[in-house]
Amino acid sequence: MGTELAFDALADPVRRQILGVLAERAECSVGELVENIDSVGRTGVSSHLRVLRAAGLVTERKAGRFRYYSIDPTGPARDVIDMLHSLFQGALADAGRAADARGKTTDRDIRSA
Repeated sequence: MGTELAFDALADPVRRQILGVLAERAECSVGELVENIDSVGRTGVSSHLRVLRAAGLVTERKAGRFRYYSIDPTGPARDVIDMLHSLFQGALADAGRAADARGKTTDRDIRSA
């Protein structure tokens, strides 16, 4: 269920952009995120952060009246990364085998010509 929420959260381009900013900076306040996200304002960024938190993709740290967000590398985020890694690793292996098979056929065809 957590992975489904994570993928739902990742479906939105603004949320992916927020995650990209957090990946570059490790931790940001809402204000810092707003400065780096042009497509929505402060209220929109805050709404997207709520979705990302609920999906388990980001964590929130409160310091006085400020809130700082960072990517949560555990839980659903780890599950999504592991699943995508597995899928792409399998797809790349299949593509490599197919390329090898095409290369062998081409080499054989060239030698017999």
